[in-house]
Amino acid sequence: MQLTITVINGIPEVQAGNDLPGLIMAGCAATGLALQERDILVVTQKVVSKAEGCLLDLRTVEPSPFALEFARQWGKDPRQVEVVLRESVRIVRMDKGVIITETRQGLVCANAGVDASNVPGKHIVSLLPRDPDASAARIRQVLREKTGVDVPVIISDSFGRTWRNGIINVAIGISGLQALIDYRGTDDPHGYRMSATVIAVADELASAAELVMGKVEACPVALIRGYDYTPTRGTARELVIDPERDMFR
Repeated sequence: MQLTITVINGIPEVQAGNDLPGLIMAGCAATGLALQERDILVVTQKVVSKAEGCLLDLRTVEPSPFALEFARQWGKDPRQVEVVLRESVRIVRMDKGVIITETRQGLVCANAGVDASNVPGKHIVSLLPRDPDASAARIRQVLREKTGVDVPVIISDSFGRTWRNGIINVAIGISGLQALIDYRGTDDPHGYRMSATVIAVADELASAAELVMGKVEACPVALIRGYDYTPTRGTARELVIDPERDMFR
C-alpha cells in the first residue's frame, strides 16, 4: 500500500453560512486535483464550526461564580471557563488549570473543544459542531451530488492523549468509512490468536493528514489517496469508549 496526502490549497477564511463543499471543490481545482473514487477527505473541525456558525463572542457571556473562582485560581478567562462548562454534560476532572469534560457530542476532551486559536477576533471562540457525524455526511453528500464521486469525509480535531505528552488529530466526525478495524479472533503470522487488537483507523488517517495540514498554515483540508478502506456509513461515536469500560468514569 502506498499513501499520498495532499493539502488542498486556496481555501479562504471560512465565514458562517459559506458553502464549505463548494470551497473544497474550488480548492481541489486550484491544487490541480480531481476527486476520485477511493479518495478520502480530512477536514478540520475549525472550518466546519465556522461554516456552521458555531462561534461565540465572549463579550456576551456572564460567568458564574464557579467559573470566576476557577479562572481566578488558575489565571484563566472566566468567560471562556463558563463556555466550557455550558458545552459539557459531565466534568471528568478539573485541576491545575485544566478542565476535562464530556461534551454534548459524547466526546471526552480538554475544555469541551472550546478554542480561541485560528479564529479571527480577540473575543471569539469556536465551539464543536453540534453533530460532527452529520456535518461529515452533509459535506460528503453535496460533493457526491456535484462531482458524482462518493468520497468519505473525516472531520478532525486536536486531542490530548492519556499517559502521553503532545496532541494529535483524531476523528470526531466520520461519513463513508469504518472507524475501526477489529482483528480480534484472527491469527498473527506466528499463529497467535489476537483477542484485544482493534485499530482506530479513522484516528490514524486524521493524524496522518495533520502532518501536511499543520496548525498555523491555514490549510484546513487534505486529500488522502491510496488507503484501502472499507466503505460503510461510519460514525465517530464508535471511537468513544463504552461507559462500562471507562476506568476513569
